[in-house]
Amino acid sequence: MASLKEVKTKIAGVKKTAQITKAMNMVAAARLRGAQEKMEAFRPYASKFNVTMSNLSGGANTTGFPLMEIRDVKTVELVVITSDRGLCGSFNANIIKLALKMMAEYEIAGKKVSFVCVGKKGSQLLNKTGKVRKSYRDIMGNFQMYNAREIATDIAAQFLSGATDKVEVLYGHFKSVASQIPAVAHLLPVQPTSGEEESEKKFSGDYIYEPSTEEIMDVLQPLYLNVIIYHAMLEVGASEHAARMTAMDNATNACKDMVKSLSIIYNKARQAAVTSELMDIVGGAEALK
Repeated sequence: MASLKEVKTKIAGVKKTAQITKAMNMVAAARLRGAQEKMEAFRPYASKFNVTMSNLSGGANTTGFPLMEIRDVKTVELVVITSDRGLCGSFNANIIKLALKMMAEYEIAGKKVSFVCVGKKGSQLLNKTGKVRKSYRDIMGNFQMYNAREIATDIAAQFLSGATDKVEVLYGHFKSVASQIPAVAHLLPVQPTSGEEESEKKFSGDYIYEPSTEEIMDVLQPLYLNVIIYHAMLEVGASEHAARMTAMDNATNACKDMVKSLSIIYNKARQAAVTSELMDIVGGAEALK
C-alpha cells in the first residue's frame, strides 16, 4: 500500500488537474458561443448561394467554364480541415480516419491522392503518408475570408492546370454541442447541388438575369469555392470548441472520481497507520507490566 505522503501528493496533483480542465471547459464554452453564432449566421448565406448557383448552372452553357469541366478522374485532392490545437477528444482523429479511409478507397480504384491540410493537427498526422501537397498551419485560431480565398485560389489553380481532376473537402460538421460528425463536401469540378425541395415546390419558372448568365457565373464560381471552404472552416471552428468543452468536462468528472478513489485509499492507509501505532503502544505497555 502507498504511503500517506504519496497518496496525499497524488490527491493534490489530481485536484490541480481538475482545476485546469474546469478552466479550459469554461474557456471553450465562452469561445463556442461566438463561433457558433458566426457559423449559424453564415449557414443561410451559404445555402442561398448554393441555390443561386444551382439555378444559374441549370440555364447556362457550362462547357465554357473550366472549373465545371468533368474529366476522367485520375488524380484526387482531399482538402482536410482540422483544428490547430488538441485536447478536443476524438474530433480531429475522426476527420483523419475518414481521410485515410477515402485515400485507401481511391487508391484501390487506381487513382492518385494528395492532401491539402488546413490546421496543424491534420498536417501533423497526414505528413506520415507523404502525400501532403500543401499545409496551412496556425490559421484556425483566427481565420478570415481571405484565408479561405487563398486556399480556394491554390486549389483552383491546381485543377485548372490539370494537376488534379477532382477535389473534395473533409471537415467536422457541427450537429450539436454533443455531436460533431466528419463530413465530405464536393468542391471541384463545380457541380452545385439542386435547390431545396421546398423551394422547388413553391416556385416554378426561370429567372431572368442581367447581365447574361454566363457573365454572372464567371464571377460567382471563384466566390462559390471561397464560400464552401469558409463554411467548412466555420463548422470546424465551432465543432472544435464544442468537442473540447465536452472533453474537458469528462476530464473534470474523471478527476473527481480519482480524488474519491484516492481519498478512500488515503483513509485506509491512515487508519492502518493509526492501528499500527496503537498496537505498538499497547504492546509496549504490556511489556512494561
